[in-house]
Amino acid sequence: MEGGCVTELTAKTPGAGIFPFEIGGITAREETPEAMTAIAPYKGREAEASAALEAAHGMALPAPGRSTGKAGARALWFGRDTALLIGPRVDASLGRHAALTDQSDAWIVVRLEGAGARDVLARLTPLDLREGVFKRGHTARSELAHMAGSITRVGPEAWQIMVFRSFARTLAHDLDSAMRGVAARAGA
Repeated sequence: MEGGCVTELTAKTPGAGIFPFEIGGITAREETPEAMTAIAPYKGREAEASAALEAAHGMALPAPGRSTGKAGARALWFGRDTALLIGPRVDASLGRHAALTDQSDAWIVVRLEGAGARDVLARLTPLDLREGVFKRGHTARSELAHMAGSITRVGPEAWQIMVFRSFARTLAHDLDSAMRGVAARAGA
């Protein structure tokens, strides 16, 4: 640009400058998957879509309220007839069996981890998060404080939380408040 100034733009994640933080031994940190893709099988093509997902990414479509895969490549039940592939870019071959929608820029993904993480979430959601009810691999779309979100149990004391990216600061504020409350109650 002749005689002008060129501004260098830098991409930032939704949680840049907000996460990570730790309170009372509980950590909240942003995860940044390469991609997030909604997979909605065409009517009558659920089995083919599941087989194609398994062939391409090593996991089947999840049952309602469940997730498949593992850290780095996970499929979450994301509502009626919809799954969300988190991690790898979706293999284009799935497009023969399902509608694919890129959700990569729509969500912030936060991992909440540590002894007491369940107590933190219990202050923010009406879900029954007890060990025998909400086990590892279980997932739910639910209210999280006053936001719509997704909660997935990914470990004994680890949870993946997703809300729309525009609520990143609100999520951080609500987690901070709940973490401080749990820490105060524990005497930390």
